[in-house]
Amino acid sequence: MQKKSSTRRKFLKTASTAAAGFMIVPRHVLGGPGYTAPSDTVNVAAIGAGGKGKGGIRDIASQNIVALCDVDDKMAADSREAHPKAAYFRDYRKMLEKHAKDIDAVIISTPDHTHAITGLACMALGKHVYIEKPLAHSIEEVRALSEAAKANPQLITQMGNQGASGEGIRKTQEIYEAGLLGDVHTVHAFTNRPVWPQGGGAPSGSTPVPDHFDWNLWLGPAADRPHHEAYHPFAWRGYWDFGTGALGDMGCHIIDTPFYILELGYPTSAEASVGQVFSRNWSPDYNPESCPPSSKIHVSFPARGEKPPVELIWTDGGILPRRPEGMKADEKLGDGNGNGIIMEGTRGTLVADVYGANPRLVPTKNMDYINVPETLPRVTTSHAMDWINGIKNNYQPSSHFGKAGPLTETVLMGNLAVRGYSYRFPDPTGKDAEAYKVPGRTRLEWDGAKMEVTNVPEMNYFVRNQKNRSF
Repeated sequence: MQKKSSTRRKFLKTASTAAAGFMIVPRHVLGGPGYTAPSDTVNVAAIGAGGKGKGGIRDIASQNIVALCDVDDKMAADSREAHPKAAYFRDYRKMLEKHAKDIDAVIISTPDHTHAITGLACMALGKHVYIEKPLAHSIEEVRALSEAAKANPQLITQMGNQGASGEGIRKTQEIYEAGLLGDVHTVHAFTNRPVWPQGGGAPSGSTPVPDHFDWNLWLGPAADRPHHEAYHPFAWRGYWDFGTGALGDMGCHIIDTPFYILELGYPTSAEASVGQVFSRNWSPDYNPESCPPSSKIHVSFPARGEKPPVELIWTDGGILPRRPEGMKADEKLGDGNGNGIIMEGTRGTLVADVYGANPRLVPTKNMDYINVPETLPRVTTSHAMDWINGIKNNYQPSSHFGKAGPLTETVLMGNLAVRGYSYRFPDPTGKDAEAYKVPGRTRLEWDGAKMEVTNVPEMNYFVRNQKNRSF
């Protein structure tokens, strides 16, 4: 493990304290070296320069990329080649220490478990922030980012669920607001994810740490463990310590459309059933380190004014909802590849792809009679560039943290129900591995305002951010 300097520890403590207090950044700070006039190019840094980060950087390549950060030099190679003048770091804290005055905004594309710690540090320094979905790893972290954004309205924020800036969600909203669905009471959201190994538990043993990779920095606040190539660069999504499973990966993309259009807000309860990996003796094997290979989750939302209660039914791992009545056998359910939404109302049913794209009514012959006017403004650039334009012109884009926060909290609430489904749930305190037993498919009652499970208090252990170490 690498030795940490007192300077780095002091910086992390200072940044975390400021972010936790949701400090209002003075206008003279934003008006200094980091201030961006509407006509200027934005000075952007990237934390996470490979994988998804590479695509995000490419989307805003017209801006001034002043610094790149990645714990994996090999993953970052393409971005470094594309932006040779940008300073390069493995440790984001060193980057912020050295270039704080040079940076206006930061785009963050790291594994889920380091979204909040990097995002809050940047916001505490007065930087505009773009964070890939899901917004954070725990509900507590999401709430902290949302509150920090609320306390600092001059900071322009965006979560990387690209469909929020797309045509699909807007056209679907226009269909809904035209009254063609009536009162929507049931929503099905589904995905073919995971497309990575999931459900088999943590890998055993260890593998050598490559020279181009800093394992300690990649772990971040997660508990120490031996390096294993099974985690990085992709399959970390299937392990609770780092990722949020199929729901965390795709929920912010797929659920966004009905969540926003129906103004769902905080759910009141969630319950789940999960697919299990079977051992050689054909007995179900529960692996608390790993997300399940498939799940079905029921999330309940209360009435909102004149809008009725809504049941959201999420399925992943290739589990599909029943085809709506009147839908032909050769018509695609969602995108035809196992991803999409169904919105069932008192007057009609709508089927759409990921991002709410290609919305159509069932039976599809009803589409012949639709002439819904275009009433909503469109985003005419990419999702990431809309964030940049928001910085230049002082407006919040399509998935700012005030909107993305409640959506992500709902996604993570579904994961609480997934984690609560087990006949052998480990005692979170570690005192007795068999002491805490929850029967399968327990309904978790949720108080969104207080951010707590009210009927199974042990589950609140997972609501909070479990920081296991200082790195």
